[in-house]
Amino acid sequence: MKILICGKGGCGKSTLSVMLARAFDAMGRQVLLVDADESNFGIAHLIGVAPPMDLMESLGGKKGFKEKINAPISENPQGIFSMGQSMADLPEDCVSETGNIRVVSIGKIHDYKEGCACPMGMLSTRFLESLRVDSGQIVIVDTEAGVEHFGRGVIGCADVMLAVVDPTAESLKLAAKMAGMAAHADRPLYFVINKSEPEIEAMITSRLDSEKVAATIPKDHDLFVASLQGIAITRAGQHAEVLARWLEEASWKAR
Repeated sequence: MKILICGKGGCGKSTLSVMLARAFDAMGRQVLLVDADESNFGIAHLIGVAPPMDLMESLGGKKGFKEKINAPISENPQGIFSMGQSMADLPEDCVSETGNIRVVSIGKIHDYKEGCACPMGMLSTRFLESLRVDSGQIVIVDTEAGVEHFGRGVIGCADVMLAVVDPTAESLKLAAKMAGMAAHADRPLYFVINKSEPEIEAMITSRLDSEKVAATIPKDHDLFVASLQGIAITRAGQHAEVLARWLEEASWKAR
């Protein structure tokens, strides 16, 4: 199963991605946590591993990647661009591990004036399209803020999307936009209300399709402080565990 985590900046996408990875790990699943955010460098630290070499860098940077994309089929390298590659086919230098969780990064903006992130979007799509997911394997993709990955078609690679919604008007507007784009792509999208408090939960839910709310995660001051201190998330937490079990059920797939 390939799960895309999306939402506005600061809503908690990376935190939810890591907590879900921990939950599936505890369930005995093999997890690939994909960092597809070219600007944020924090997810490796959130899960407590050293940042791996990103895939773009392993391909020779943007220039090397473009050359490989434009090369004749006979010269196109196997692996990232070959249909049916598995988690085991990933270059060792591009993977960090903790438990049953493997962490891989698509690419980052490293330097001043290096140009736009368009090649990262293309690489994300190529990589996720070619990745074979076997029984008992879970891929969690932490996307960049906003809807650019929708426009680039990355969502077409997902089995399901989780839109993280925090208690802001901006987040609710973006959630509606993402829901419409997901419907156009014929991909299931569900909402995860994050940083919720009892007095505002009903207000947020009333602005969403209640049947599409997969989970509500309360505001957690301890988690906020741990994040500020750079402490890794080592446990999933009750709400992420429930969400992981729900994702594995077949009922949502038939809707």
